Amino acid sequence: MTADDSFGRLDDDGYPAYTVGRAAELLGTTPGFLRAIGEARLITPLRSEGGHRRYSRYQLRIAARARELVDHGTPIEAACRIVTLEVRLEEAQRVNAEHRRSAFPGHPPAAA
Repeated sequence: MTADDSFGRLDDDGYPAYTVGRAAELLGTTPGFLRAIGEARLITPLRSEGGHRRYSRYQLRIAARARELVDHGTPIEAACRIVTLEVRLEEAQRVNAEHRRSAFPGHPPAAA
């Protein structure tokens, strides 16, 4: 891969660019929190060739939502379950909107 090829990754929400330390710093939390939500299977960090955890921007947004819930007193396991359900609901709404668009072309989208 050339240096020019790597610039495309800057816009890739799924590219695992952040180390556990940097991810924790960005979220204002600890590496232990990231490990805990990983153990709860909310997010699964990718591993570098050396075996180090790497997180994507998408995963950091998910982790930030879980942290928000935990900061408001929700137990971490419950926060992870809530975030998982929120992500599933968002995806189902996106799929439903696509189906509506294909079934009724030219009609305005239904209000969410």
